[in-house]
Amino acid sequence: MVERRMSVATHWGSFVAVVDSGRLVRIEPRGDDPAPSPIGPGMVTAADDHARVLRPAVRKGWLNGLPRAHDTARGADGFVEVSWDDALTLVSDELSRVRSQHGDSAVFGGSYGWASAGAFHNAQGQLHRFLALGGGYTDSRNTYSTAALEVILPHVIGGHPWSYQSRMPMWDEIAENCELVVAFGGLALKNSQINPGGLARHQTQDLQRRCREAGVRFVNVSPIRSDVAGFLDAEWLPVVPNTDTAAMLGIAHTMLVNGWHDEDFLRRCCTGFDRFASYLLGELDGTPKDAAWAAEITGISRDAIIDLARRLTTQRSLIMVNYAVQRADHGEQPIWMSVVLAAMAGSMGQPGGGWGAGYATMDATGVAPGRPSVATIPAVSNPVADFIPVARIADTLLHPGKTIDYDGQRLTLPELRLVYWCGGNPFHHHQDLHRLTRAWQRPDTVVVHEAWWNTTAKFADIVLPVATGLERDDFAAGFSDPHLVAMPKVREPEGESRTDHHIFAALAARLGYEEEFTQSRSEIEWVRHLYEQTKTGLGDEAALPSFEDFWRSSTAELPALAGPFPGSFEALRSDPQRFPLPTPSGRIEIFSEEIDSFGYDDCAGHPTWVEPTEWLHADLADRFPLHLISNQPASRLHSQYDNGGRSLSSKIRGREPVTLNAADAASRGIENGMIVRVYNDRGSCLAGTVISDDVMPGVVQLSTGAWWDPVQPGLSGTLDRHGNPNVLTADRPCSRLSQGPSALSALVDVELYGDPPPEVLAFTPPDLEH
Repeated sequence: MVERRMSVATHWGSFVAVVDSGRLVRIEPRGDDPAPSPIGPGMVTAADDHARVLRPAVRKGWLNGLPRAHDTARGADGFVEVSWDDALTLVSDELSRVRSQHGDSAVFGGSYGWASAGAFHNAQGQLHRFLALGGGYTDSRNTYSTAALEVILPHVIGGHPWSYQSRMPMWDEIAENCELVVAFGGLALKNSQINPGGLARHQTQDLQRRCREAGVRFVNVSPIRSDVAGFLDAEWLPVVPNTDTAAMLGIAHTMLVNGWHDEDFLRRCCTGFDRFASYLLGELDGTPKDAAWAAEITGISRDAIIDLARRLTTQRSLIMVNYAVQRADHGEQPIWMSVVLAAMAGSMGQPGGGWGAGYATMDATGVAPGRPSVATIPAVSNPVADFIPVARIADTLLHPGKTIDYDGQRLTLPELRLVYWCGGNPFHHHQDLHRLTRAWQRPDTVVVHEAWWNTTAKFADIVLPVATGLERDDFAAGFSDPHLVAMPKVREPEGESRTDHHIFAALAARLGYEEEFTQSRSEIEWVRHLYEQTKTGLGDEAALPSFEDFWRSSTAELPALAGPFPGSFEALRSDPQRFPLPTPSGRIEIFSEEIDSFGYDDCAGHPTWVEPTEWLHADLADRFPLHLISNQPASRLHSQYDNGGRSLSSKIRGREPVTLNAADAASRGIENGMIVRVYNDRGSCLAGTVISDDVMPGVVQLSTGAWWDPVQPGLSGTLDRHGNPNVLTADRPCSRLSQGPSALSALVDVELYGDPPPEVLAFTPPDLEH
């Protein structure tokens, strides 16, 4: 046997693929990765499993000419495999028909999701370029991960929504200067397995260890103890889910009434504190937001809140807020309030202290402040101005013409007749999958590029098989990661799979703009071109190797970015007149005149506590007494490689694990390993039980990403066999400001499933005619 060892780059790290005679034998960690992700080796299981889409396929009802608008068979129908020539003709003809009859805005190209790593084979970039050259498309804005954060931060601290990544302390600075870290939503290391775009080496774990070894103390404010690594010896303050804002307000009130707050920084570097202070003291509504008030809401004791206020103001402190806390009703509030609390505490703009968001959410945040620009597939300006907030896709399909608020604008939801999905999985990301099922029947046509017969493919009309990241040439450049990693093709595409670029080039040829789309380059020529563009843009300073040397050695290092970075809090503290923030006032906006002018009843001009629709103190908790935490999984990235070895090994009797507190399990007669039904009025799913006191009483944890497996596909309300929590979450915007998802505001109950559990068919292809 003659084995070849080849470089592989993924969102969860870089690996070495071992190949023999074109067959993928195994995937191994790179020797220089101190904390390799176990997801990588599990990719081998899925590379050519029976769930692969091998040939173009068209849904029977659609192909037979049944009424295409408001068809109710998507998700329940079989498919007919067709030739590539026929499939491309069907797609190009349907694109032309929809554009001519309904306009370019009737085409939805807001395909959302991570797809695969790579600078060239970026699924969303390829799709948007193709659709823009063809006349345009309706796009989506923001992300399911951080929609509330992306909208609120530009109002509060200014700049691009993601500019905060370079403005907050890095881990090495925290280790050197910080004394106390208070993490709202935790610091789950499982999330730091990933980095969008690719990753050379995992560093977050070692950097956190250095902080602890340097004497930094950590406080985990979260419903889940294990949201912080055990080696950090963190103090755990279990908090009622969705009440982080109330906890922060109680801390802030304590600082204010004791005179512990940083009056100098608030006066020089912030605006609107006086109006916020009136709210804190209860002068506006008669309710002081004191520690006793906060304790009653949050479940954190009054003494603990007062002690935390004292420690935050007497030590060099850093307030961290994780992304999970803003995926909830009024999700803008904990983000905004965390900035205000940091401004009050005295460490804002001090080395290693102040404020930051998303630490450990990916192996980028806090690791490096950024990286030089890397060339990617060239974008084309979209001729269509219409867009929708990303989490409002079901609303758009169900209610075209409806007007909604969004960040001070009034948007009219367009009528979408053709959905083109390439990269991502809406039946993973979206909330209330039964509602999405109803919405998904509305468009005339759904076209999907997919490598596997997952739920999105099963709910499509035309499925085009695509090559995976192991089956094409590219290079990776991760977010803030200072490395380029070569991605030579490890194996030939399975079956008749083609790359997204190949498919779009063929469609562009039929539609008359192939030359504009491809620029007469082959795929490997594009990869070389983008590398050379990157090398030229960096100049002699970077000293990147030639493309040939890079391709052989597999890795090239980019030069480090040097600060200070725009919007620096350190610079603001030193001289707010000389270094203003890019906000209307030039300072941190504790009160925002702009947001206040929008007149939203669910997002005032300063941070406020607004009761969630669903939480443990709601009337609904009498019927559904457990709060569902649908967080990110440890065994895969979102739904990617749920059919991989790592994810499959985490299942309990083939189903996603659900974690309950021992007291909640005992009161329901539930033991470890039992199959249970998790349910509310929106839906129900089966899962395998894990009992752990790492989850506080009244909370149940079920990770996202299990491929949705409804007993009766296409029938809204049916039981999910596999354990997808988004049959339970609410498709409700967190506010009129951001229209972001509120997935973590959901109440459920759990019961023992007494019947023989149905077979899991999540990884079984639909009925196929050849």
